[in-house]
Amino acid sequence: MTHDFPLPGHDWPMLQPGWVWLCGAGPGDPGLLTLHALNALRQADVVIYDALVQEAILDWAPQAEHIYAGKRGGKPSAKQRDISLHLVDLARAGKRVLRLKGGDPFVFGRGGEEAQTLVQHNIPIRIIPGISAGIGGLAYAGIPVTHRDVNQSVTFVTGHDQSGNTPGSLDWTSISKGSQVIVIYMGMKHIAQIAAHLIAAGRSLSEPAAVVTTATTKDQQVLETTLGTIVEDIAAANLEPPAIICIGRSVLMRQVLDWQGMAAGDAPRNLDPLGRGRSAESA
Repeated sequence: MTHDFPLPGHDWPMLQPGWVWLCGAGPGDPGLLTLHALNALRQADVVIYDALVQEAILDWAPQAEHIYAGKRGGKPSAKQRDISLHLVDLARAGKRVLRLKGGDPFVFGRGGEEAQTLVQHNIPIRIIPGISAGIGGLAYAGIPVTHRDVNQSVTFVTGHDQSGNTPGSLDWTSISKGSQVIVIYMGMKHIAQIAAHLIAAGRSLSEPAAVVTTATTKDQQVLETTLGTIVEDIAAANLEPPAIICIGRSVLMRQVLDWQGMAAGDAPRNLDPLGRGRSAESA
């Protein structure tokens, strides 16, 4: 099969009939696709995609059948087992199957479950990582998940478990005490409980927090708040998921690193948001 689009010289892998490639589509902006993802889109016979995959990304696969398999909290959606078995059936029918998932398939994306089912049914697979929303989405908001003057650790957690409830297996006390920056996926529904857990474990009410909705897209919204007021501020701003929530002092860096605001002509609000009293160049 030949490519009908230009890619740099490279021994690009071929998506063979009967194979399933599990691919991360990134957090939303089509420009954040990897070249391997683009290569896969142009070869697939079938693309099974999630709710967070932007429609514009599917334009890269005009030759393929597009099958929606999105799962959104509180809304009717396909069961995970059925999705996994559908991938098996398509592969056994000799299709070139691309499973396209928002962000990275192995970061709270159930990609591991799907890959496991495929391997159990002797379906050959390839994993194509993607930019996770917990990193890329926050970067588009001007929030670095690590900064050497802020944190030497970051913890990524999910806001709900398989039942849709706040994960009971998480040790919120240890997370609160052990991680300087906490990034929460799918946490909007249970943010009141999560904030209460963290505050009870000793996090300050005044700790900076941010909520980034529909990250990296034209509809992106960013709320800067504090751990003590995050619940009320989300309600007042009428924010809706999908959202990434960041808790920690790295949120303060948005005051100087809001690059989208600067592109629109806004000046940085504070060149020294961490209160270091010295320039970054002198560090």
